[in-house]
Amino acid sequence: MSKDKSIGIIGGGSWSTALAKILTDNGHRINWWIRNEDTIRHLQLRHHNKHYLTSVYFDTNLLELSSDLEYIVGASDQLVLSVPSAFLEDALRELPENAFEGKEVISAIKGLVPSTNTLINNYMAERFHVPLDRYFTITGPCHAEEVANEKLSYLTFSGVIPDKAQAIADKFTNSNLQTVVNTDVIGVQLAAVLKNIYALGAGIAHGLEYGDNFLSVFITNCFGEMQTFLKQYETIHAAEEGIESTAHNYSASAYLGDLLVTCYSLHSRNRTFGNMIGKGYSVKAAQLELNMIAEGYYASKCLHEMNREIGAYMPVAQAVYAILWQQLHPTEAFMALEKGFI
Repeated sequence: MSKDKSIGIIGGGSWSTALAKILTDNGHRINWWIRNEDTIRHLQLRHHNKHYLTSVYFDTNLLELSSDLEYIVGASDQLVLSVPSAFLEDALRELPENAFEGKEVISAIKGLVPSTNTLINNYMAERFHVPLDRYFTITGPCHAEEVANEKLSYLTFSGVIPDKAQAIADKFTNSNLQTVVNTDVIGVQLAAVLKNIYALGAGIAHGLEYGDNFLSVFITNCFGEMQTFLKQYETIHAAEEGIESTAHNYSASAYLGDLLVTCYSLHSRNRTFGNMIGKGYSVKAAQLELNMIAEGYYASKCLHEMNREIGAYMPVAQAVYAILWQQLHPTEAFMALEKGFI
């Protein structure tokens, strides 16, 4: 893959804005799809996104902005998907099924497609025939706000062909952004889904006024639960596909690191959402107050459905699901969890 491949970003939120900043700071011209025409005009005139990361200013000579998604996709060799998973189908609905033919897709989405409870790579393969060798993922630990403030951050780029993943990672690497490459495309996506659910649970615990001692035990058990699910998922799907299951380092930053920062950081919208639930907010009230998407809310239901097939023992994920979707009182759910932690 040559460095002159054009790159497009699909999405106008905080993470999309952070990724656009990284790429343009590195001198790359980008094609950027934003649905809202008013946001586009503001960027062109004022050089920043008025809704997200408002302190970040762009050299607009490096931005090709458009609300015409088919145009942005057609103009780009590589497409970064950076819309909330719950809205992905709607965002791409009007595109023809051959829209991504010959292109590389880079998912920066940390969630599942709710209508089918599937990973983003499976959706892109089924809807647009994108093969796994042209699909890549971006995972953390990396909050958009710290990228905007040029705090040293780390991203993991995953792809089944390491050289191609490395070439993409190189576009993002700079003095403030270090990159790591691995081949566990499926595992890092699942870990990103799970960490949002667990961060939501950590927020609920904080809202219920549990202390740091409990939270450390809570996160330790979440990490164990995450590993159990990832290993069981891979074993089942490796057997179905007739391939050998591979051992992965789940203590790496894409797994444990992302879990820790999402559970602890005040930038974490999932932790913030959970904190409101723990303090007694309804789901609807918390959504209105947050005014951003907490991926863990949708992911908790998707994961619950997915685990019917996997059959992993997941008391924390199940408790979060029951609180959000079955109206189980948070105090009752956490009292039950307390007795099972190690």
